[in-house]
Amino acid sequence: MGWIPVVLLVIAVLTVLLFVLKVPRGAREAVASTLLLGLAGYAAQGSPRMAGAPKDTVEPVADNPAAMVDARSKFSKSGIPPTNHWVVIADGLARNGEYADAAEILRGAVQADPGNSEAWLAMANALVAHADGTLTPASLYAYRRAAQSDADAPGPPFFLGLAYARQGDLAQARKLWLELVLRAPEDAPWRLPLAQQLMQLDAVLAAQKAQASPDQR
Repeated sequence: MGWIPVVLLVIAVLTVLLFVLKVPRGAREAVASTLLLGLAGYAAQGSPRMAGAPKDTVEPVADNPAAMVDARSKFSKSGIPPTNHWVVIADGLARNGEYADAAEILRGAVQADPGNSEAWLAMANALVAHADGTLTPASLYAYRRAAQSDADAPGPPFFLGLAYARQGDLAQARKLWLELVLRAPEDAPWRLPLAQQLMQLDAVLAAQKAQASPDQR
C-alpha cells in the first residue's frame, strides 16, 4: 500500500505541471518522461518504507560556494554580474568560502542602502553558509529584510526554502517553494526547474509519510 501515495503524487504533479503551470505543448513529453524516469528510479533503488534523504536534492548547490552565488544571480533582477559593487566584492569572497568577510562587506552595503534586497539576500546566504547550513536569527532577519525590500523577488523564498530543506524542515521548504511557483511568471526561466525541485521534495515527503504509516496489507 505504500506505493499508492507515490503513484498518486506523480499523477498530481503531472496535473499541476500541465494544467496549472501550463507547460508548453512541446515540453510535455519531456516532463512526462522525467516523472516516469523518477518513478522508475524509485522502483529500482527506493522503497516506500525507506527514510527520505533530502540532501541529494539540495546539496549540489548548497555545498558549492560558487554555485550558490551563480544560483542567486538567476533569481536576481539586477543583472549578471550584480550592479552593486559591494555585492560584487562580497560574491568574490563567498566564492572562495570566506563567508564571514562577505557578510561583513554586505553589512556595510545594507547600512548604506537598507532597501537593497539583493544585498540582504547575499548576506543571508553568507550567514547560513558561515553557520554550516544552519539558519540563525541573523540569517532569518536578513531573509525577511530581503523579502520586505522586494516583495516580488523570487530569491528570498527560494533560498530560505533551501535552507529549511537542508535542516530537514521539508514542510516549510515545500510551503515557500509552492507559493513561489504558483505566483511565478509563466516565462520565468527558473519556474519549471523549481517545479521539478518541488516534485522531488514531494516525493521525499510521500516516502516519509508512507514509512510512518502502519502496514495496511
